[in-house]
Amino acid sequence: MTVSVRVSHSAEAAVDRLVSGLVDDLVASRVTGADSDLWGPDASAEASVRLGWVEAVSTSRPLVAEIVALRDDLRGRGVDRIVLAGMGGSSLAPEVIANTAGVLLTILDSTAPAQVLRAIDDGLSRTALVVSSKSGSTVETDSQRRAFEAAFSDLGIDPAERIVVVTDPGSPLQATARDAGYRVFEADPNVGGRYSALTAFGLVPAGLAGADIEELLDEAEASLLQFAVDSPENPALRLAAAIVGAEPRRDKLGLISDGTHIEGLPDWIEQLIAESTGKGGTGILPVVLLPVSPEVDARPGDLQIVRLVDDAEEFHLRHSDEILVSGTLGAQFLLWEYATAIAGRLLGVNPFDQPDVEAAKAAARGLLDSRPEVPAPAFGESGIEVRASDPALLSAGTLAGVLDALWARLSPDGYVAIQAYVDRTDIPQLQGLREMVAADSGRPTTFGWGPRFLHSTGQYHKGGPAHGVFLQITERTEVDLEIPGLPYTFGQLIEAQAAGDASVLSALGRPVVTLTITDAVDDVLALFEAAQ
Repeated sequence: MTVSVRVSHSAEAAVDRLVSGLVDDLVASRVTGADSDLWGPDASAEASVRLGWVEAVSTSRPLVAEIVALRDDLRGRGVDRIVLAGMGGSSLAPEVIANTAGVLLTILDSTAPAQVLRAIDDGLSRTALVVSSKSGSTVETDSQRRAFEAAFSDLGIDPAERIVVVTDPGSPLQATARDAGYRVFEADPNVGGRYSALTAFGLVPAGLAGADIEELLDEAEASLLQFAVDSPENPALRLAAAIVGAEPRRDKLGLISDGTHIEGLPDWIEQLIAESTGKGGTGILPVVLLPVSPEVDARPGDLQIVRLVDDAEEFHLRHSDEILVSGTLGAQFLLWEYATAIAGRLLGVNPFDQPDVEAAKAAARGLLDSRPEVPAPAFGESGIEVRASDPALLSAGTLAGVLDALWARLSPDGYVAIQAYVDRTDIPQLQGLREMVAADSGRPTTFGWGPRFLHSTGQYHKGGPAHGVFLQITERTEVDLEIPGLPYTFGQLIEAQAAGDASVLSALGRPVVTLTITDAVDDVLALFEAAQ
């Protein structure tokens, strides 16, 4: 299956207007040649050590045999359950690969104590843990590793037999893992996390779970020439122009899986685009939609729809103004990486840095050190505690009134971000709140599980255009879990991450409403009712 990008109307006009210039500037071949000057002098130093992904297919080939051999060894010892502790690019790509391949990979990208406990307790005797962190200092993965080490030891299992590490050479995690005797896969340090789908970060966990990673690399390799050629038919050039260049500007991108065999690709694209472009007050906000989402029929003027399909050439256009994208999974990874990097050039931003991600981390660390008392809620309704960054948002005194006040802060080109710091394995139905809020607010709405989204759309929320309003959902639960060797628990960590992010958003002038649920099932129903 070749890669295909079909465009119409405003997207087609953008392609006609911009692609010829990209061809004349040899942008495709310069990306392929790792030309770090493409994004301007300010970005050159960063880009010079972040373009290794263009060679990921060839550099990752030797990994396949190692991963398959380790998988066979683990299975020979009765270990057939793989848990991945990773955040952002370290978890999103392997999740797509495993789901598309139909193999089980348990993703642990949360610090919610009940979710961590569930990952530990569900068949630990036959479990191996993959710890993935590019920096080697990610607080979530470090905490999860510590918890699993203790759990394995308590069961009489040597952690060195069950823990596999993926990290950059020279990272703190590499040193810790080597000392502990863990199997370590060194990743290419010249690849940023969100561009790492075809590197060890994507291949090791998915391959150990049973996905055919050699076929994935074959798919990507078969598409390489399409993306490297300086031609008006280059699908990466066409896609970059289509998502950036519509007139008037559309800075929100609705991503819809419409009958494609690929499972969950929009979530991976969301991180790639949001974190790559959302900075300097500009960017593209990806919005993961269903074919029946309110935004699809309402068609806000600042929302461009992209449908991910199995065959763009055969797919019937449901609306006259949309982008259709098709291709194998390996090809799609490369297509979106190329298109996003090129979109960064068109927007005038560095697509390889994330200058605003650290702020929320620093705020969380400060709260963990100081442990302030949680402020009392302004009021409670149906078991839900209500707080807000601005007291004026609370004047209605009802949950529905507070939400209406938050939507009233939306500008004509604004968006709503729902951020749920809860155990998503316990109340996955909470994600359905997105559809209700989108209909109630009348604006594009994103949904992120916290703290996972901090490594994804978190960059856009702080560094992109300042027209978002934020609905934060936290939970109060009696379930907690100590983090061995650290002076705080998982419950305290996720509470600090939520509060730290809210404080940073508030300091930037973004309105934040925080709703704390105390009973998962009943309170979610109350939330749904208020959002209608």
